[in-house]
Amino acid sequence: MGTRVRGWRWRPNPLRRHCDVVEAWTALVVAVLLCLGAPLAGLVTGWQAYDTARDTAAEQRAERHRVRAEVTEQAPAETPTATGGKQPTYWVAVRWTEPGERERTGEARVPAGTRPGDRTHVWLDDTGRVVAAPADSTAIWQQALAVGGCATGGTAAAVLVGHFVVRRVALHRRMTEWEREWARTGPEWSRRWA
Repeated sequence: MGTRVRGWRWRPNPLRRHCDVVEAWTALVVAVLLCLGAPLAGLVTGWQAYDTARDTAAEQRAERHRVRAEVTEQAPAETPTATGGKQPTYWVAVRWTEPGERERTGEARVPAGTRPGDRTHVWLDDTGRVVAAPADSTAIWQQALAVGGCATGGTAAAVLVGHFVVRRVALHRRMTEWEREWARTGPEWSRRWA
């Protein structure tokens, strides 16, 4: 059983080719990029996504206002879940009156089992349309982490694909060099044994 020689691509030896050196340096660069570059890319991208989402939420809070509304329609009853997950919400009819205006109606999401007469909140934009509530801090962090995680994974995938391509090219070059050298030295070996 043969022993494995470590680091042979780094040390001068008669079997080492130029493509071996390139492959060794590429492996080192890939290791650094996977350990430092990909997480750093995810961190920077996630931080930018956090800033963008936070600014968007602040704009939404400035443009929207919340009013108290009365539910006018029965929401479907809660169905038990096997996992005990989050309570489902449903769109039901509601009505509200803003100060100095007439009564208005619309639809809002309410928890399962909400009955007519119960109170809820509705978010309205500047034109009076019912809109979604502005993003809260949990949603902002979730978006930042998702974007950062995708950036980390995408960067790692790009680095690994690049490494695969370099290895394929290096292997092709190595085989070409070996064939060229065998074509030069092969006849000497065959004469020696003939």
